[in-house]
Amino acid sequence: MSNIKESLDLAINKVYTALPRFTYRGQNHSSVNNIYPDCENDQWTNGFWPGQIWLSYIHTGNPTFKYAGLIQVERMLSRIEAKIGVDHHDMGFLYTPSCVSAWKITGDERAKKAAILAADQMLTRFQEKGGFFQAWGDMGAADNYRFIIDCLMNLPLLYWATEETGNPEYAEKATIHAKTCLAHSVREDGSTYHTFFMDPVTGGPVKGVTCQGYKDDSFWARGQAWAVYGAAVAYRYTKDEAWRDVFYRVMDFFLSLLPEDMVPYWDMIFTEGDEPRDTSSSAIVACGLLEMADLVDAESADKLVKKARELMNALTKYAATDETDGLILHGTYSKKTPYNTCTEEGVDECLTWGDYFYLEGLLRLHRPDWRPYW
Repeated sequence: MSNIKESLDLAINKVYTALPRFTYRGQNHSSVNNIYPDCENDQWTNGFWPGQIWLSYIHTGNPTFKYAGLIQVERMLSRIEAKIGVDHHDMGFLYTPSCVSAWKITGDERAKKAAILAADQMLTRFQEKGGFFQAWGDMGAADNYRFIIDCLMNLPLLYWATEETGNPEYAEKATIHAKTCLAHSVREDGSTYHTFFMDPVTGGPVKGVTCQGYKDDSFWARGQAWAVYGAAVAYRYTKDEAWRDVFYRVMDFFLSLLPEDMVPYWDMIFTEGDEPRDTSSSAIVACGLLEMADLVDAESADKLVKKARELMNALTKYAATDETDGLILHGTYSKKTPYNTCTEEGVDECLTWGDYFYLEGLLRLHRPDWRPYW
């Protein structure tokens, strides 16, 4: 526990040190030479920096964090009102850590308004034929008629919106998407497809492929991590036992391919060698294990917490130094290969969501009674 507490304090001190640069600006999705550029509030990742601020406030009670967090709330509200960079499914990544958290912590009405508007925006991405939220691209276009495994972590925003408004549509469509994902995204061996195409005419399944993994039939580490945490939150909201079963399948697959130091390569088809790591994936999985630990019997929970602690302790060895403004080194956003369609960026860098989930994992281990906002 002492290592966790020390690592948490060090991480939050780095968040505090970064406030002068990022109180009124966004933090880029990934660092450049381990230093984050600032950016406009137009990326799908811009909710994770405010999320770090709110996690820091929860731990310290320092009003400076609250002040900065509410400035970010105002920026997030302006963004959703102006519909800047929101024509995609990632409303949960944007508005759960930044605004649902702020609403629950402070009761700020601007935060609530922004998050509900974001949930409304997400509903516009729902495809009735096939029953899923289209990830990106022109709605209904055959070359983008697909969902991705990441979206499981966007669904909590919709369940929250139903709880707040009493409108069942948010939760109903979230559950439909979850069932579609359950049916098609998880392979028999417990690995996952990053993205899955559906037929825009019939709504039936077409094929699973990758965008950011090494190739279509490999095991993109972050996609697998989204499946672990996403299965846990899907089980919490739906109480469908199938999600608990999937959680253990995708978790076991992830853990089975970890190298000796317990930090995955960016695609888990690699288990040794010089390929880049992705620390963010391990942080996400640790948080997913702690999420499921709240939902199972005591004996099972103890095992999950123990494994999460092992993952987080391994990650603390990758913690960033004073020469960087990230929290954790050696993340990989997108690595180009001959077989995928991504743009290469953020390879072996700090990642804003990696920092967020690293901080969330540390806080959850330090304060087992605290619950996140997913």
